[in-house]
Amino acid sequence: MKMFMVKSFIIAALMFISVLTGMELANNGIQKMKGYQDPNFQNAVSINETGTDLKATFLGKNISNHDIEAKKKKLEEINAYNFFSSMGRKMSDGLTKASESLIDLVVK
Repeated sequence: MKMFMVKSFIIAALMFISVLTGMELANNGIQKMKGYQDPNFQNAVSINETGTDLKATFLGKNISNHDIEAKKKKLEEINAYNFFSSMGRKMSDGLTKASESLIDLVVK
């Protein structure tokens, strides 16, 4: 069992390294295909930190903290019901109560 876990970890690490290498090679290939360095060629996501100010850009659109707060407020107004979240909470509460009662039974 120990060797299986070691082999699995090594294979997962190799796959992770392969994916990162493939992404780097693809990026280099795209730049070579263009034939020149384009200053307008932007990354998909960029984060710039200037002092205490943090600015993020996602696919060329600037994202500010105000946008995130407005979306959060909008979601709170909607009061979206997540079935899986409530089911998980109920299961957690049930398991907690069951384990507490089992511990109380063993202690007494």
